[in-house]
Amino acid sequence: MARPHIEPLVDRDMPFRKMTLPGFPKGMHYKMLSLDPNTGACSMTVRFDAGFRLPPGMSYSEMELFVTSGAVHFGGEKYGKGNFFFVPAGVSMPSMSVPRGAEGLMFYNYGEPSFLESDEDHPRAQREQLVMVNAYDGLQWKAADFIRPSVAPGCMVKMLRSDPLTHAHSLLYCMTPNYWQDNISYHDCCEESYHIYGTSWMMQFGNLPTGGYFWRPEYINHGAFASQLGVLGFGRTDSQLHNYFHFNPWTSPDDNRQRAAAQWARNKPNLYEWVRSPDGHNHPHDFEYPGFDYAEGELKDGQVR
Repeated sequence: MARPHIEPLVDRDMPFRKMTLPGFPKGMHYKMLSLDPNTGACSMTVRFDAGFRLPPGMSYSEMELFVTSGAVHFGGEKYGKGNFFFVPAGVSMPSMSVPRGAEGLMFYNYGEPSFLESDEDHPRAQREQLVMVNAYDGLQWKAADFIRPSVAPGCMVKMLRSDPLTHAHSLLYCMTPNYWQDNISYHDCCEESYHIYGTSWMMQFGNLPTGGYFWRPEYINHGAFASQLGVLGFGRTDSQLHNYFHFNPWTSPDDNRQRAAAQWARNKPNLYEWVRSPDGHNHPHDFEYPGFDYAEGELKDGQVR
């Protein structure tokens, strides 16, 4: 099974645990936010004690780190809060030290946390995809309308990393005070989010405060949602994000999956040939367009697309 739906979770209610996996020295602690029980891929809140040191080395999984407080040092360079790292599998990073302690968000995308001491990259490592950026001071906020259809005005993003193959992305986002969106949405991808600061409200799941987190699998309804005082958050998806909006809170993930497939069949029929249903009949059902004839490619009974 993949990661289960976790929403809401607040890491402030959880204790830190010592990291005891092979290769990791003493002084690293974690709170497990979500975990794939098959692969070991996971998302964690991490804490590094003052004096923590890690020699040059690499992981067998992609690793992402976002510093939320304090500072870490790589090869003598200091990286304070707001710095983001995407380290491809097999890329060797310089020695790491944490003189005064630090906390952050850490993600291992395709396997369990691992560390192998090495001052050289693995022969198949893709160093050109390494990302190191100061998300707070090095990037400008942009409107979230790069995805169409888009969320309501008042949500801004800083894109930190986008996978060239899967179009998975990691980003910083904010909601302005008194932000609200009145519809319901779902996506073809999994998404996760962590609140660095602020509280948002969602109709299905209630309030998500500072330290709040969710891992939401594909096709799950969420919304309407709002934030009274604003939010700063860190978000990720595992593939390309597309917003499907509607106003029916009672649809199931299977209903939404069928509706998504039906939209592709109506609007991009050639592409839909690649999205056939598991039983092979290739005739989805859209609860908004029950009269659409997929064999003929047209609406019936006077319906409007």
